[in-house]
Amino acid sequence: MAASEKRKSNFAPQDLSRLSEAERLQVLAVMRRAQDMDEHEETKTRRRPLEGQLYKYTNVMKGWQTRWFVLDPESGFLEYYEKEEHKKQKPRGVINLAASLVVPSDEDSQTFQVSATNGEVYKLRGVDAKERQQWVDRLRSTSEHHSANVQITRSVDQMRSKSFLSSAPPAQRSQQKSFQSGSTENVSSVAPPRAPAAHPHTIDPFREVKEYMQEAEDYSQDLTQKIDSLPHSGQEITGLDKDILLIKATSAATLQCLGHCLSMLQQKQDSHSYKHRSNSLGSIETSHDIVVPSLKINRSISNAGSIASPSGSFTSVSSLPHVIPEPKYDGPINHNEEVEDEVEYKDTDLEAVEEHKSIILHLLSQLKLGMDLTKVVLPTFILERRSLLEMFADCMAHPDIFLRIADFDCPEARMLAVLEWYLTSFHAGRQGSVAKKPYNPIIGETFHCSWKIPPEALGSSTEGRSSEKECLLIYCAEQVSHHPPVSAFYFECPEKNICVNASIWTKSKFMGMSIGVVMIGKVHLKLLNHDEEYIFSLPSAYARSILTTPWVELGDKVQITCQKTNYSAAVTFHTKPFYGGKLHRLTAEVKNGNTGSIVCKVQGEWNSQLEISYADGETKVVDVNKFKIWHKRVRPLEKQGEFESRKLWQHVTNALKLGDVNTATEHKRFLEERQREGEKHRRETNTSFPTQYFHKEEDAWVFKNMLGRRAENHSHSS
Repeated sequence: MAASEKRKSNFAPQDLSRLSEAERLQVLAVMRRAQDMDEHEETKTRRRPLEGQLYKYTNVMKGWQTRWFVLDPESGFLEYYEKEEHKKQKPRGVINLAASLVVPSDEDSQTFQVSATNGEVYKLRGVDAKERQQWVDRLRSTSEHHSANVQITRSVDQMRSKSFLSSAPPAQRSQQKSFQSGSTENVSSVAPPRAPAAHPHTIDPFREVKEYMQEAEDYSQDLTQKIDSLPHSGQEITGLDKDILLIKATSAATLQCLGHCLSMLQQKQDSHSYKHRSNSLGSIETSHDIVVPSLKINRSISNAGSIASPSGSFTSVSSLPHVIPEPKYDGPINHNEEVEDEVEYKDTDLEAVEEHKSIILHLLSQLKLGMDLTKVVLPTFILERRSLLEMFADCMAHPDIFLRIADFDCPEARMLAVLEWYLTSFHAGRQGSVAKKPYNPIIGETFHCSWKIPPEALGSSTEGRSSEKECLLIYCAEQVSHHPPVSAFYFECPEKNICVNASIWTKSKFMGMSIGVVMIGKVHLKLLNHDEEYIFSLPSAYARSILTTPWVELGDKVQITCQKTNYSAAVTFHTKPFYGGKLHRLTAEVKNGNTGSIVCKVQGEWNSQLEISYADGETKVVDVNKFKIWHKRVRPLEKQGEFESRKLWQHVTNALKLGDVNTATEHKRFLEERQREGEKHRRETNTSFPTQYFHKEEDAWVFKNMLGRRAENHSHSS
């Protein structure tokens, strides 16, 4: 499918029927800006040259020969040389990509063909499927761009010719018209020129072709829907059958090719027929821009004090002291005071999208595409009832899987265990079907909790040691920076000698009808008994359909590496394609760097089932929803410090539970204003914020009293 067609489908206003005309126009304006940004990003990618070694099938040798290919997107030419060192010499061959056809081969996953307009066909092959796809995407993008330029150039030539006719003297213009129309002066004076509608054959010579094309597209869409509805396993014919997928891809590619051909034929026909109707051309028709009226936001919605609050028992913001307190040191956390949460965190859906629609539309109209949303105050009603620091803790919903990592004696088994824990952690951290945003932690904010895991829950691994006593897994998190917003968190279990340290900087970006959140930073998992460290990152998250019912998907490529064992895992979180496809898909594979062999492959959905295929042919199906959710243990509010998350945000949380958005907004604004005053005070006094539990080492924040360092200090003292 062409990139332009993908963009059109992505920004098609399919769910705006319930909006008023003014709201619809405003949304369309935002979507046009989003499309412009998307096209700008694509243009930047397309303009970057691409070069590398490919295999080229040569008729002389009747076989494959390596050639060095260089794609110049600006000129639209693909050149190839015998070797990379020969790039300064004359190329062995040059392919003009304008109006060319680039098609993946059905022979294997590496071969593809480039059919140039001069009739030559080049058969090429990449090293693997990933490289082939990279070349196919870039070649197609360049071909489409230069094909469109050819059409635009022809249109400009027509416009210039039209302008020349309208500006020429009357006598010259009449002579030019007579010459172009092929008629004599007498004929033109006797028979006035007819409108094009008088000639039914010249209305649209491609009308019948367009009807056939439309019919073919309908059949193709019906075919795609039926293929997508096929089961993926267990039947004689499945949706993943090689021939079925080939039919699906071939039909889409054929329609795309026919569409390009029809477009170019229409341009050629327009250029030819223009000469015969130049006398009927007047001024150039111009398109009218849509004027988007600005919407007035109801003051009663945005003014927190204009609506009575049903939560009269809350502390009034006006009664709170507006001072700039520094967080007090929490002191040693007594985990024996913690009590288990009665129920796991489940957020409610956005029940009143219509009620808050005007606020969302107003917000969208103020944002610029690509804008960093870190400093943007978002509406309170889209908030979850928990802090980001607590959300990271909720990802540790399966501590039994995490602690079992340390029990395996084999490095390969430990990497597989790390991967399984990593892939099964996201569904628990993301609760609720609707995308909501956790509280932005206030600088100095902390969160503490723990899990107690009995020995029978850990069992014994096939290669490792069984647990004989209860294990305590503790969690400590702190907001260590405001700009940029950095959250540091730490897990440890002394009984298993395992710990995790991370500092994550969240960066949000406005993308039109969606918001992207990038998690910048690394997570370090240490197995002290094996002297191993596993390093990985967290995937980016995207909130889609923010105007109606927002939903979340993950999309990123993540590497899990262990330098000591030389094992690594590559994980890809796939975003949903524009047509068909499934939500929340991921694929992964574990590689032994010492031998270069693939240990296992994983595919499935991160919030549902994962299928693990091992090198020996065995398979394992993991259903994340069947795993036990271990509730975290947290100290009651009366025992928490003033800057611990639940106590700090308690008034906002209580108001949101009652649906009192205005009171929640008041308390949220108070906390944010107090934080800004503190930042201003520290700038004026040239002082830094005193963190409690983490200190900065280079670009990362590290827990001050890590398990490994305590063990080292204990050994030195003894």
